Amino acid sequence: MEDYEERERGATAEIVAIITGPGGPQEIRDALDDYHANDIASALEELDEGQREELYRVLGEERAAEVLSYTDNVSDYLEELSPQRAAQLLDSMDADDAVDALEDIDSEGKRQELIALMDGESSEDVKLIASFQEDEIGHMMTTNFVCVPESYGVKEAMRSVIAQAKDNDNINTIYVTDGQGKYAGAMELTDLIVAREHVPLEELVLRSYPSVYATDKLDDTMERLMDYAEDSIPVLDGEDRIIGAITATDLVEAVDDALGDDYAKLAGLTAEEDLREGLGASMRKRLPWLILLLGLGMVVSSVVGVFEAVVAQMAIVVSFQSLVLDMAGNVGTQSLAVTIRVLMDENISGGEKLRFVCKEMRVGGTNGLLLGSLSFLFVGGYLSWVKHYPVRTGFAVAGCVGVALFLAMTISSLVGTVIPMFFHKLKVDPAVASGPLITTVNDLVAVVAYYSLAGLMLAGFSLAG
Repeated sequence: MEDYEERERGATAEIVAIITGPGGPQEIRDALDDYHANDIASALEELDEGQREELYRVLGEERAAEVLSYTDNVSDYLEELSPQRAAQLLDSMDADDAVDALEDIDSEGKRQELIALMDGESSEDVKLIASFQEDEIGHMMTTNFVCVPESYGVKEAMRSVIAQAKDNDNINTIYVTDGQGKYAGAMELTDLIVAREHVPLEELVLRSYPSVYATDKLDDTMERLMDYAEDSIPVLDGEDRIIGAITATDLVEAVDDALGDDYAKLAGLTAEEDLREGLGASMRKRLPWLILLLGLGMVVSSVVGVFEAVVAQMAIVVSFQSLVLDMAGNVGTQSLAVTIRVLMDENISGGEKLRFVCKEMRVGGTNGLLLGSLSFLFVGGYLSWVKHYPVRTGFAVAGCVGVALFLAMTISSLVGTVIPMFFHKLKVDPAVASGPLITTVNDLVAVVAYYSLAGLMLAGFSLAG
């Protein structure tokens, strides 16, 4: 089977050949009708500025705007055009895509110029979406939706949907308003199509269809919206009037952005980096965490130095230090991931949090007991029969490793649960308290536990070796 990337490269090459070939505008337009807008967007990088501008003219404003909405750097392409031409393409985009494109333009003056050149309705939609904070539902909603009053009959409602479909293609779900213009529910387009003319419209309306407010925080509502699995959900203002919709595509993008941001935080960064980010900006994101972790790493190293006498007496214990540290870090990271997931539920009570902490400690402790027992057998056998230490000495070291694993994994489960809860209590994103920080704290715990046990359990054993 042909590799997906190879097929994508092949499609890009075909599109570039069509655009740069000898065909006339109509021939090029007809040939490109066979390709998805995303495929055409992938080919833009292979064209020069003049070829791109000619392509927009050939495609027409609506199709060109659709293609640009699939690019990651749409602002770069818009800045190649005259302000009037760029504004025309923004007019043809969905308002939320236009807002994203405008926000990527560095110059505030340039943004305001383009907004001023857009037509009145598009400009107002852009200003409405941009008026909300980035973490609010309203900032990612689209104004692409259809709506009918519940007082309409089936035939009248169908005519209204057809009229609105000219400017709005998000018509699978139709929103319904009451006599005061407030949100009353929703219905499926298929139900309206198959309904008999005499059936009252209110019988088709699902009153319990979900809705959200534009000022709702995305993090607080994302999971609930995804649970409904609807293709779009209406967004309301403070007076319960429909001002937009949030689509399944919007949610997928939001989840992708959230995962990218959380992944960055798990790596000890403050935000995602991209390919175009400069050296200075990347360093500013990484250095604060690296300095903190350097300090904590020095603490861990100094703790190892405290147990210098133990290491000098029996150097073999150093060989198993990484085993204990690595397992402690792994357990802490697992507990962290589960804790962040649990903390997404804002309604979780203090008692439930306490029970969760105890449960994580039980899981870590039980796993530690199992893995500690296995380590006792394998390490003891390795030292006694492979390295030829006396059996008593080999299994004494193995016992130290096994007990240290049990203690380190139990305490690491606690650390990986309590620290993000503490940050959450302080209204700080718990993902910030993750990854490298918890791993370093767990290293400190594991080192203290391991070498303390070694000092207590192995005194004098080097003489027996």
